Amino acid sequence: MNLSLNEIPVSALLLDIEGTTSAIDFVYQTLFPFARRRLRDYLEQHWYSGDVRADLTRLREEHAADVNQGLNPPSYKDDSLDEEVESAVAYLHWMMDRDRKSTPLKSLQGKIWEEGYRAGELMSQVFADVPRAFERWRKQEKQIFIFSSGSVLAQKLLFEHTEFGDLTVFISGYFDTNIGAKSDIESYRRIAGTMQLPPSGIVFVSDVTRELEAARTAGMHPVLSVRPGNHPQSNSDSYPAITTFDEL
Repeated sequence: MNLSLNEIPVSALLLDIEGTTSAIDFVYQTLFPFARRRLRDYLEQHWYSGDVRADLTRLREEHAADVNQGLNPPSYKDDSLDEEVESAVAYLHWMMDRDRKSTPLKSLQGKIWEEGYRAGELMSQVFADVPRAFERWRKQEKQIFIFSSGSVLAQKLLFEHTEFGDLTVFISGYFDTNIGAKSDIESYRRIAGTMQLPPSGIVFVSDVTRELEAARTAGMHPVLSVRPGNHPQSNSDSYPAITTFDEL
């Protein structure tokens, strides 16, 4: 179906990535395995880097919370550097296996992908309609923002290194889980506040209905992305749906 942005007073579009601008398979078959393979080497090489230490501190806090909740994560040993690295890797792999939307995990993944992009080992995939839509929305004077569980760094890298060139020139801002969970109503209120726009002036596009419901409750206009490979969603009939940005 075609949805006219002129029918509602929309100033900005807030876009998910996985299943919306990019195929789920690219994330799960390319990006995640790349980070998993490089994780141990990356930690060994950057263990004493300030920003990595900050990630590891938050990781230990998350591990303690998991233990307290009885989730039985891998034990954390720190009698030696080798043990501490091995413990961090085991816990990070445990979270990856559960597709945990962990802020320190996503931060570390982004740093690993940065090395891959800079070395030319990674090239982002976005749907062919994405650059067309970005051009069209800019001509319509609509701002474009991204909200993903991946870190802001990872988001910027993805849109900078696409087969269609650098698309970051179209994007006004990025949000990750530092602003809140994607299923949390308050996250969308904070995003609208950061944009300095009323929620009613923002269209949010995602492939996950629980995120759309949170955005709608916050006052935004939700649109369901139905792309090849996306997972079936409950209550999908409750939202306007598109199969391509050409419809928006």
